[in-house]
Amino acid sequence: MDNLIDFQALVNSAAAAKEKAHCPYSNFRVGAAVLTEDKKIFGGCNVENASYGVGICAERTAIVKAVSEGHKKIIACAVSTDMDEIIAPCGMCRQALREFGPGMTIACANKDGKYQTFTMDELLPKSFGPEHLGK
Repeated sequence: MDNLIDFQALVNSAAAAKEKAHCPYSNFRVGAAVLTEDKKIFGGCNVENASYGVGICAERTAIVKAVSEGHKKIIACAVSTDMDEIIAPCGMCRQALREFGPGMTIACANKDGKYQTFTMDELLPKSFGPEHLGK
């Protein structure tokens, strides 16, 4: 399935979302883009708040936008930062992504748009999901 995903376009969408970040406290801009199974892309940026715990990461913003539009199956995600090195999503975002795409691939990009892809299992091995709740 990964060979059918245009990761460069997804990384570009994440970089564009990063431009809208609201991060006056950390000055750490992050953009994300998720690709749904029906090939729709939803972008998101980090949005900080003076009450730090109220802020939301870019990845979760993108997920919330997709889900609020009725798209609950995510097949890929891209994350873009202003760092020289490639940075992967935080633990909370890894868990949030896993909920909607346990088999997804995540492309993590640096400030120059160079990216590396990871599987969900690489970023969140032995993960917990809805199937463990005994539904």
